[in-house]
Amino acid sequence: MTVRFIGAGPGAADLITVRGQRLIATSPVCLYAGSLVPAELLELCPPEAKLVDTATMTLDEIVAEMVTAHQAGHDVARLHSGDPSVFSAMAEQMRRLDAAAVPYDVVPGVPAFAAAAASLKRELTVPGVGQTVVLTRISHRATPMPPGEDLATLGTGRATMVLHLAVQRIEHVVAELLPNYGEDCPVAVVARASRDDELILRGTLADIAERVREAGVKRTAVIVVGGVLAASEFPDSHLYSADRCRT
Repeated sequence: MTVRFIGAGPGAADLITVRGQRLIATSPVCLYAGSLVPAELLELCPPEAKLVDTATMTLDEIVAEMVTAHQAGHDVARLHSGDPSVFSAMAEQMRRLDAAAVPYDVVPGVPAFAAAAASLKRELTVPGVGQTVVLTRISHRATPMPPGEDLATLGTGRATMVLHLAVQRIEHVVAELLPNYGEDCPVAVVARASRDDELILRGTLADIAERVREAGVKRTAVIVVGGVLAASEFPDSHLYSADRCRT
């Protein structure tokens, strides 16, 4: 049988693929992070499905559940918030499943940064303003960042930067980015993107930390930094230009 790593989306229960819905509805075992995956998605599970909240489990315990289900002949829906290709800890689970000879596949989902951009009504790649997006985080209370991936280094190109798992240390983020981006660089913090209790904070590197503190945002938030957030005067994309050859 097969383990399916399924992107459960950023928070809204209907931001999941049709394929993801179908696999949840046909899997007799479902593993999910209770604090991050919408409870409504669990209602798609078969009535007799085994539901396992992994929020307090270790990696070995999670993998053991999947291996046991496989040995019993059961497909597993392994739900990850957002898209499992980014900051999901999927790689180490797959490595252990390979060692146990348990087959798996991956179903993509809507990532948190995409939901945040949608809520902000902004394109993250604006012609003439920003054509590169850096997805990153900081190492506070998490796995250390590899050499050369600190914010000061990544910020030298002034690309649009999206930070996950960093809002608790917004002051550190600001201090690291200020030398490259400047105080007037637009910043947005989107907490609980796509959910009913979504909160959007807008500002600049000069004042965003204060806004975050005042709002009490401490988790489940994405930080977006870059000129694209305020861009209004920019050239039209060549994609739809009348001068573009379409033959």
